[in-house]
Amino acid sequence: MSDVIERFLKYVTYNTKSDEFTNVTPSTPGQMVFAKELGKELKDIGLSNVLVDENGYVMGEIPSNIDKKVPTIGFIAHMDTSPDMSGENVKPRFVEDYNGEDIVLNENKNIVLSPKDFLELKDYIGKTLITTDGTTLLGADDKAGIAEIIASMNYLIHNPQIKHGKICVAFTPDEEIGAGADHFDVKKFGADFAYTIDGGAIGELEFENFNAAGAKILITGRNVHPGYAKDKMINSITIASELMRSLPENEVPEKTEGYEGFYHLTSINGEIEETKLSYIIRDFDKDNFEKRKEYLKNIVQNLNDKYGKNTIILELKDQYNNMREKVEPVKYIVDIAYKAMEKAEVTPKVTPIRGGTDGARLSFMGIPTPNIFTGGHNFHGKYEYIPTFAMEKAVEVILNIVELGTNL
Repeated sequence: MSDVIERFLKYVTYNTKSDEFTNVTPSTPGQMVFAKELGKELKDIGLSNVLVDENGYVMGEIPSNIDKKVPTIGFIAHMDTSPDMSGENVKPRFVEDYNGEDIVLNENKNIVLSPKDFLELKDYIGKTLITTDGTTLLGADDKAGIAEIIASMNYLIHNPQIKHGKICVAFTPDEEIGAGADHFDVKKFGADFAYTIDGGAIGELEFENFNAAGAKILITGRNVHPGYAKDKMINSITIASELMRSLPENEVPEKTEGYEGFYHLTSINGEIEETKLSYIIRDFDKDNFEKRKEYLKNIVQNLNDKYGKNTIILELKDQYNNMREKVEPVKYIVDIAYKAMEKAEVTPKVTPIRGGTDGARLSFMGIPTPNIFTGGHNFHGKYEYIPTFAMEKAVEVILNIVELGTNL
């Protein structure tokens, strides 16, 4: 079994699910446990200046082994897994020589990974896949990225004939809740530019992403015995339903693609007296993004006019911006990744990220940071899987980037 696969299988055993409601960094204790393990591994394979700070950020570096001065390249991945599904007791399954048919993930629960639902499975006939057992997510987002980076660094250290400039690596907490760059020390990291290894299918190369905001909505109602409720009861659940119907029904994740934006209801919890909703708002175009936020504000204002002032309280917070603005002026860093993929016999697929990475915020903090594939599919859920060969190709691409960087 290759080094990157062994590392990945080890890393997914750590429960690092993040939690947006704890208001601490890292948001869950499992992330700090994992951070300390990664720090130990970086030291063990020979990286220098390894640091695990009080917020769970892991950093390390490999010194340059060439005489000329070249830019310092960074590689970044995140340690947390999505709050959308459990990441505890992950039990990866191997599907060798995949035959293109349905994969039964969990017979007892009748959970099936099928090419009828996920057409891209057919692209991996004859390959080895790592899947879930149908009860958790897998964690390839982004433990595959971590494994690929560390495997690459391990290879470089054991093959000093490969020439390279200074290389920095970092692993961050809480990316999945939009906080991965909150305490990132750009100066300490020291890279001139970097790549997040946090993309999906093999070949993905991304340097533009959504503009993103999160909305928390609190609706206060008034409960009265239903037999005597006429003109007295205010049902917060009913108001929540009215608010949801006021948003464009086709502008949701399940009905959009490409450069189309959306409103996405991520949670709802309510009783008559009080209902809470959480939304995320996404759009690539900055003007459309601002219009989306204003649209939601207007809905809330209209409902408050109807049901009474402060019936609905909206908390709207920007999360990250489209990195294209910061990467395009140094487009050569995208070109390097493109050439690195071609050298690895991987077909580059330059696409917009229908999401975000730490790189989006880091690009605005001074480190232009495009995103590169990990190889995984169906992140954040029980149908997640990753082909083993794609992980090995990601390692090859990272090594190619390092070599190409000596020509800058």
